[in-house]
Amino acid sequence: VQLQASGGGLVQAGGSLRLSCAASGRTFSNYAMGWFRQAPGKEREFVSAISWSGGSTYYADSVKGRFTISRDNAKNTVYLQMNSLKPEDTAVYYCAAPPENSSWYQLTKGVYGVDYWGKGTLVTVSS
Repeated sequence: VQLQASGGGLVQAGGSLRLSCAASGRTFSNYAMGWFRQAPGKEREFVSAISWSGGSTYYADSVKGRFTISRDNAKNTVYLQMNSLKPEDTAVYYCAAPPENSSWYQLTKGVYGVDYWGKGTLVTVSS
């Protein structure tokens, strides 16, 4: 599956952004989906995951209560709504998918649970 993220940009602290990730090439609903991010000088880290149907979601503690992941299988797209943004949320954000038909839980294992990466989109939060 090919993934293409978009929606990044510059926002002030406390603001909001919505990232989108469009998938193509395979049956989108066969894939759990997720988001990772990588800040300058840091390792890529897990942010959020969602199940095939969208019925289950999971968040890193650092974004819980501020970010919301969702998906629209009819549009082959997964979203990340980011509210109450903080300067420490500044990073390149990547959408990701585990192997086909595997659980969203795979993504919580970090980069080793990912089979497919999209190109990143930069989010910059100014203080």
